[in-house]
Amino acid sequence: MVDSMVVTPTRIATPSDLAALQERLAAAAEGRRRVLVCSTGCLAIGAREVEAAFREEVVAAGLEDEVDVVQTGCHGLCAMAPVAVIEPNDIVYGRNRVKYIPDVISKTVMNGEVIKRFCYGRDAEMAHVQDIPFYAHQTKRVLRNVGRVDPQEIDDAIQRGVYSAAGKALTTMTPDEIVEEVKASALRGRGGGGFPAGLKWEICKQNPGTERYLICNADEGDPGAFMDRALLEGDPHSVLEGMIISAYAIEATKGFIYVRAEYPIAVRHIRKAIEEAHERGLLGDDILGSGYSLDIEVREGAGAFVCGEETAMIASLEGERGVARPKPPYPAVRGFYGEPTIINNVETFANVPLIVDEGGAAFAESGTEGSKGTKIFALAGQVQNTGLVEVPMGATIRDIVFGVGGGMPRNREFKAVQMGGPSGGCVPAAHLDLPIDYDSLKEVGAIMGSGGMIVMDNTTCIVDIARYFIAFCAEESCGVCAPCRLGTVQLEEILNRITDGRGTLEDLDKLESLGEVVKETSLCGLGQTAPNPVMSTLRHFRDEYLAHVVDKTCPAGVCKALLPVQEGKDS
Repeated sequence: MVDSMVVTPTRIATPSDLAALQERLAAAAEGRRRVLVCSTGCLAIGAREVEAAFREEVVAAGLEDEVDVVQTGCHGLCAMAPVAVIEPNDIVYGRNRVKYIPDVISKTVMNGEVIKRFCYGRDAEMAHVQDIPFYAHQTKRVLRNVGRVDPQEIDDAIQRGVYSAAGKALTTMTPDEIVEEVKASALRGRGGGGFPAGLKWEICKQNPGTERYLICNADEGDPGAFMDRALLEGDPHSVLEGMIISAYAIEATKGFIYVRAEYPIAVRHIRKAIEEAHERGLLGDDILGSGYSLDIEVREGAGAFVCGEETAMIASLEGERGVARPKPPYPAVRGFYGEPTIINNVETFANVPLIVDEGGAAFAESGTEGSKGTKIFALAGQVQNTGLVEVPMGATIRDIVFGVGGGMPRNREFKAVQMGGPSGGCVPAAHLDLPIDYDSLKEVGAIMGSGGMIVMDNTTCIVDIARYFIAFCAEESCGVCAPCRLGTVQLEEILNRITDGRGTLEDLDKLESLGEVVKETSLCGLGQTAPNPVMSTLRHFRDEYLAHVVDKTCPAGVCKALLPVQEGKDS
C-alpha cells in the first residue's frame, strides 16, 4: 500500500507522467516496513482475522506511520497457510494465528528477531524467502508481483512498474512490430494447446472484418488448478496490461474477460482493476495519449468446464448455450459474432509485458528449444509443499516435486503425477527426470494443460484416479457430439466395473479401443483429450489394472470391493 501523502493524478496523460508517478510512489515507500498478508486463498484458514490483528497491533504499538499491513494475493506456499511476509527482510511466517500476532509485531517487525516456530520447517535458518527451498527452486517472472502488491490498489501496481510496457508499446511501437516481437519470443499459449501466440495474432490480423475482438480465457475448471485464479486475484493490473498490448497489436477496441463465477475474489479484483484503470486513463479513450482506445468487460461463466474450449466460450459470450462448434473456421478467422477474435488465457497475457520490456529475443533465451519462458503450476496432492509454483520451461518433474515440493509426506514412495488436469495424463516415477515442456509431455501420454500437477504416492489407486477423471469429463461433456457424449460414459462404466471387482481382460481391450475412438472422433478438445488419463495409466500402470481384473485385488487398498473380507470375532 502506498503512502497516503502521495498525491496521485486522476488521469495519467502520457508515459512520462506514468514514469514520474512511479518514481514518486517508490520514493514515498522507501524505508517503510510492510507486513504482506495473503488475503486470497488463505482466507479459508483465517487470514482475514490475522490481517485485522496485525492492523490492531500496529496501531497499539504506535507504528502507523512506519508500518503498512497489506492485503496481497497468494504467496505460493499454501501448505503453510495463512502466510505473511515481513519486509524489508523478506521473513516468511506461516501458520499465523491471531494470538501470536503481538509477538510478531514486538519481536520481528520492531526488532528484526526471527521467531523459530513460525518459520518453514520451524527452522530459523530458513526464515527468509531466499533460504526456503520452495522459493529458492523457483524463477518468479509472471508471478513477480503476486504477493507483493495490494491487488485492489492501482498505485501498488504502478510502483512495481506495471503499465510501463503498455506505455512503451502504444507510443513507440506499431501493432505489427509488437506481433513480430511476440513471434520472436516464441511464446506459446499457456491455456493448454500451446499454439504460438504471435502466429495466432498474425493470422487474426490477416483476416478482414468490421471489428476484431480480444478474449481473456479465465474459465479455469481443472480439478486442483488455480494458476489463473491466483494471477487475477493477486496481480490483475499485469493481466490488464498484457491485454492492452495484445489488443493494440491486433487492432481490437473491445475485450472481454470470461471468468467463472466460482472465483468471486478474482471477479471482484479484476472489476476493481478495470475501474481504476479507466479512472487513470489506462483504459478507455486515448490511453496514455496514444490515440488508441480500448474497453474491457468482465463476463461471468456458470462453471461449465466445456466453456474453457474457445468456440464454446464464444457461444456463451454471444448468449447461446456453451457448446463447441466445428473448426475450422478458427476464432482467429471467424470468432465472436463472426469477426476475427483472439482468445488467450490469463497467464499468456501476463507474459506479454515481459516480452515488450525486454524484447522477444531476450525472452526466448529461457526455456527449451520448443517451449520458451517460464510456466506456472498448481502443485497439489500428496506432496509436502502444496502451492503455486513458477519454474523455467525444461525444469524436470523431480525439480518440482522434490526440489520445490519437498517430496512425499511421511516418507512415502512417489508413484505418479497427473499433468494437465482431467484432460492430461499420468506420468510415472520412471519419468521423474523428464524435462517439462509441451513436446516432451506428449511423448509420455500427458499434456501441459493449463498447469495443474496432482502428485500421487503409493497409497493412490491408479485405476480409481482414471475413473475419477473420466467421470468428471463425462459429467462436463456438452453432449453435442456422440463420441464424447456416449464414449466417456461407456469408459466410466467399464472403469466402475473394474474398481467394483467385476472387470475382465476384455474390458482392458475395450478401454483402449474405445479411448482411441473418442480421441479421434470427438468434436472439440474436451472429448479429444478426455481418454488421456485412461490411456496413459493403461500404458504406464498396466500391472495395476491386471491386479484388479485378474487377481481381484487393489494394490493401493483403495477400491472397497476388492479389499480382503475381515471376519468378525465371535461375541
